Amino acid sequence: MPNKLKKFADFKSFPNCFTYVFEDLESDFKLKGKWNSDFFSNEHPIVLEIGCGYGEYTLGLGRADQSKNFIGIDRKSNRMWTGAGAALKEGLKNIAFLRTNAEFLDRCFAENEISEIWLTFPDPQPQKPRAGKRLTSPRYLEIYRKIIKTGGVIHLKTDSALLFKYTLEICHEQNINVILQTEDVYNYNPENNPQHKHWINTAVSIQTRYEKMFVEKGEKIKYMVFKF
Repeated sequence: MPNKLKKFADFKSFPNCFTYVFEDLESDFKLKGKWNSDFFSNEHPIVLEIGCGYGEYTLGLGRADQSKNFIGIDRKSNRMWTGAGAALKEGLKNIAFLRTNAEFLDRCFAENEISEIWLTFPDPQPQKPRAGKRLTSPRYLEIYRKIIKTGGVIHLKTDSALLFKYTLEICHEQNINVILQTEDVYNYNPENNPQHKHWINTAVSIQTRYEKMFVEKGEKIKYMVFKF
C-alpha cells in the first residue's frame, strides 16, 4: 500500500481529482458552474457525497447509475485516493473527487448546479459546543440551499441517534420538509411508494467500511431524506 506522500502525489495527478483549499479563496473554483460542460461533458444531474472518506459510497453510486454524475467531497486526499483510483481503473467517467472543506462548497458549485446530496456517516460532533460543526447544522444547510436545485433532496445516513434527532429538530425549526425517516433502514418497509423504495434500496445496497462494522455490532442505521 502506498504511503501518504505517494497518495498525495497520485491525487494531484489523477484526472478525476481536484483541490480547492483556503489558499485558493481569492477566486471561485475554476469548475464552478461548469462541472457538466468542462469535466463530465454531459448534462446529467450532479450528486454530491459530502464527507466521502475512502469514496466507497461515491463509487457505489456511480457504478449503479450511469445517468448521473457523482462527486465525492472530503478534506483528506489520502482517503479519497482509494475511491479515485478505483474509479479510474474501472473507467467510470461519471465520478470525480474534490478535496475541500464543506464551508467552501458555494465557492465550488454554482446556484442550482447540484441535484442531490448524500451525507453518509458524518461526524456527529457529540460535544454541545461543537454542534455548529455538524454537517446538518443551520450553517451548512444554508450552504446546501445555495447550490442545490429546487426540489433537490438531501440524504442523511448515520449510526448516531444524537445526530439523527438533532437533524430532525433543525428541519422542524426551519420548516424543512422531511420526506422519509427511519431509525432502522435495514428493516424499513417503504410499502407502495416507488420513490421511497428506490431511496431505501440505494441506501441499503452500499455500505462503507465503518457501516459494516456498525451493522456487525448490531447497531441500527438511521436514514432520512429531506428537502428545502
